[in-house]
Amino acid sequence: MPLSGSFGALLLRGLLAGLIAGLLAGVVGNFVGEPKVDAAIAIEEAAATHEHGGGHSHGEDAGHSHDPDEAVVSRPWQKFGQFLANALAGMAFGALVATAAHYARRHTALPGPRLVLGLGLGGWLAVVLVPFFKYPANPPAVGDPETINERTLLWVAAVVLGLIALAAAGYVWNLLRAQLETVRLVAAVAAFALIVTLGYVLLPGVNEVGADFPATLLWEFRTASLAVSTTLWVSIGLAFGALTEWSTRRSTPVTEAAAAAG
Repeated sequence: MPLSGSFGALLLRGLLAGLIAGLLAGVVGNFVGEPKVDAAIAIEEAAATHEHGGGHSHGEDAGHSHDPDEAVVSRPWQKFGQFLANALAGMAFGALVATAAHYARRHTALPGPRLVLGLGLGGWLAVVLVPFFKYPANPPAVGDPETINERTLLWVAAVVLGLIALAAAGYVWNLLRAQLETVRLVAAVAAFALIVTLGYVLLPGVNEVGADFPATLLWEFRTASLAVSTTLWVSIGLAFGALTEWSTRRSTPVTEAAAAAG
């Protein structure tokens, strides 16, 4: 059955799905990502202690980062805050998926659950996977603070690149609707890959990882970051699809009863 319901109903489903997904991503981040952050912070603090005199005490800052502003929020509160951050991000992305579903349902006969699952997969490709392979996440001890604005803008540019590539793939898919589905799929994937490849070539590279930073920890951190983002988007698609299917099944008996009474 095609996706039904008012825009307001879709938006509520998207927000609820995003909240559920954000909390699940927070759980993954707490158990998978936070230990890697702690290890990276330990490396940063050890380097800072060495710069201040090889481990000699300097009052209350001994054994901690040399910049007191970095310790304004304690690690326990930071770990709690990542649940809040993931929940808010999930709700924002859920709202975007709901908005996209509202407009996309006018141009497709896909069942509601399949449509929102497809949009969730598309969001993961554009917002997570495309930026990840060009500008993967770095732990706290990696990166020049003076280039953070530049690196943020480049990451946003990579997200825009992913969205453009996704839109191009959708356009090619619709353009070839008279062809076999296999041909349409190959052409859409080729359009997506072509635009992403071109964007990767045009966008500048960023490599601020020091030669002394443990390669294993860097890889584990980036893998954990990808796991959290993937959990968020996959959960949005699954939760939104489940809520849509539940809403459809709940409303169908009422519709059939009304039709029988008429």
